[in-house]
Amino acid sequence: MNLTSDTVAILKNFSDINQNILVKPGNKIQTISTLKNILAEAEITEKFDQEFAIYDLPEFLRAIDLFDKSDLNFNGGQNLVIKDNNSKQSIKYFFADKSVVVAPTKSINMPDKFITFTLSKDNLAKLMRGVNTLNLPDIAVKGDGKTLSIVAVDKKTPSNDYSISLGDTDKTFTAYFKTENMKMIPDDYDVAISQQKISHFISKGKPIQYWIAIEPDSEF
Repeated sequence: MNLTSDTVAILKNFSDINQNILVKPGNKIQTISTLKNILAEAEITEKFDQEFAIYDLPEFLRAIDLFDKSDLNFNGGQNLVIKDNNSKQSIKYFFADKSVVVAPTKSINMPDKFITFTLSKDNLAKLMRGVNTLNLPDIAVKGDGKTLSIVAVDKKTPSNDYSISLGDTDKTFTAYFKTENMKMIPDDYDVAISQQKISHFISKGKPIQYWIAIEPDSEF
């Protein structure tokens, strides 16, 4: 099996969320953060025939990168062999016991949507540049009854903020996210926010979606 560049990119993104992963048979992969506040799910072109767990996903991806064109050979056992068809190199890579990895146990059924909007790839990139430039720990999606905006802030202390207007709204609310939880692959997203303190980000260009917890002090 050869992993496509898109699949490798998704796995690298997943490794930012959780360094463990449990892969189940089929073409759908999931991960969940150790604090259970981010769940990500993607459909990939490859189809796995067996369940296996990787304890250190960044290491596994580095192992794949050792080869110009890696080929993954599963044998149904407790390891796989990574090799390059154009060389004599190979790696026997052992799976972890699935009991030691943090993995999703169920899917999320998104509650009623309080507000929906589109977050463009460009606005997402600008937002994260603002976060990094001003070193801001929080992100707020806000409605004041007229304007819907997304703002990088420090909600605990008066400080600089960075705001992007997203459009019009008749709703008044503030939904807070931790900046560290905004780990989506750069893309355009359809976003839904629920009063049940959960959000849903669906990529418009890639088969990937994220459910991200909203902070308890959010107001609706």
